[in-house]
Amino acid sequence: MPGGGDDLAAALADAWERLRRATGVRRRTLGRVGFATIDARGRPALRTVVLRAVDPAGRRLEFHTDVRSVKVAEIGADPAASLLLYDPGEEVQVRAEGRAELLPPGPELDDAWTATPGPVRAAYRMPGPPGVPIADPALPPPSTGWTEEGRENFAVIVLAVDRIDWVRLVPGADRRALFDWTGGALQASWLIP
Repeated sequence: MPGGGDDLAAALADAWERLRRATGVRRRTLGRVGFATIDARGRPALRTVVLRAVDPAGRRLEFHTDVRSVKVAEIGADPAASLLLYDPGEEVQVRAEGRAELLPPGPELDDAWTATPGPVRAAYRMPGPPGVPIADPALPPPSTGWTEEGRENFAVIVLAVDRIDWVRLVPGADRRALFDWTGGALQASWLIP
C-alpha cells in the first residue's frame, strides 16, 4: 500500500524504500538527509549528508565523509546517531536511529572510493579539515581528475539502524509507526502521529 496505509509491514517497507530511493537523487532534496551525532559538549550536532547506500536486510545506511571532520571524532566518542529523511511531496518523515561507525579499511571501503566521481573526490583533497577557518572564502578548488590524491581523507560512515520512526502527515489519514530492534527481535507498533 503506497505510503504505508494501515499495515505495519507496508509502513516499514515504505520507510526502507524511501531511504533506498534517496540514494539515487543526490542532487535533489530527498537525497540530502539530516545526520545527528552527539558533540563534545553532549549536545546534538546536526548536519546534511548525502545518503549513498541502504541495506534493509542488514539494517545499514551509509554515507561518505572526510575522516578529518568533527562528526568522525564525535562518533568515536559516542556512536549514538540518527538520520532524518523528509519527503515533502508525500509528507512522509523517516527517522532512523542507531550506532554509527567508520567502515574499516578493506575492499568495501576501496570500492566506495573507486565509485566516487572525480568532482566529489576533490572535496577530500582540501588543504585542511572541514570547518577550519580560512582567510579567503574563495579557496581555489583542487583538480577534479580521477586521482588517488585525497584517498587518505575519505571515509564511509555506516549507521547500524536500531529504530525507525515513520510518520505520514496527510490530513485525515495521519499515520505513525515505530519499528524497534533494540531488544533483538523486531517490535512494531502504531503511535499517535
